[in-house]
Amino acid sequence: MRPFLTERWGNPSSSYAFGSSLKSVIEAARGHVAALLGASAREIVFTGSATESHNTALLAALLADPAQRHIITSAVEHSAVLNHTIFLEKHGSRVTRLPADRDGLLDPATLDAALAPDTAVVSLMAANNETGVLFPVADIAALCARRGVRFHCDAVQAVGKLPLNLKSLPVDYLSLSAPKLGGPKGAAPSSSAKVRPSRRTSTADTRSVAAAAAPRTSPASSASAAPPNSPAPNSPPTPPPCSRSATTSKANSSSALPPPSAMATPRNACSTRPTSPSPASNPKRCSCSSIKPASAPPPAPPASPIPTSPPTSSAR
Repeated sequence: MRPFLTERWGNPSSSYAFGSSLKSVIEAARGHVAALLGASAREIVFTGSATESHNTALLAALLADPAQRHIITSAVEHSAVLNHTIFLEKHGSRVTRLPADRDGLLDPATLDAALAPDTAVVSLMAANNETGVLFPVADIAALCARRGVRFHCDAVQAVGKLPLNLKSLPVDYLSLSAPKLGGPKGAAPSSSAKVRPSRRTSTADTRSVAAAAAPRTSPASSASAAPPNSPAPNSPPTPPPCSRSATTSKANSSSALPPPSAMATPRNACSTRPTSPSPASNPKRCSCSSIKPASAPPPAPPASPIPTSPPTSSAR
């Protein structure tokens, strides 16, 4: 371990060579742990401590089936397990703590009586860290397998001292600690076996979920949808603009064009003459009250005004 604590301390998940070169070392260690437990390398997960390994196993069992909220453990478990069950109990789980006899042993019959239809996981140790008492792990694992309940085994004090073969031992989750085996601190391999088919939970089809979340539009509403620039329904028609205004804006800006409605308006449709001969009327006022139909021929331009009196001659 010395080279990896002093010189080769890179991050194996990184993309640079100093760290990524350690990926093969990690995978080799994973293979060694799998061979020790009689498991496959893909079932070995490295965590930061045995406490994290216990917590991960219990949470994984609860998340596998949210309807199962019952946890069974013993009163003599390590505090890493007992404290986590107290936390889970405060968040809706039901916890049964089996007592041990005067010799620190656990009777499998008490476990059989405590199993319930909503039991999610049984978490029991293989060897007690204070007394050294060994629990009947093989009998407990067989009972849980027969009742269809997941079994988590705290084997921190047993791995490397007692033979454990997960190929013949029906354990779903097993926790161990690297410092107990001469490994570095801050590392705790965990074994997570495949979930039994009888305990698998069904998952919803993601395609149906995506279809339900997508916005739906009826054909009628999509057919009646108006373009962005179309007028609102039942709104009065907009009268065509004055040809004089269009001419003025065209003169002011060579790039500006009159709107299509103004281009379709007949010539001289807007009269700039006063609507009444009253001298008080404004001769420049635009009166658009009378619009001649498009079929009528355009009127002749007005003749030049005839002077009523001869022009006065001025001296040159």
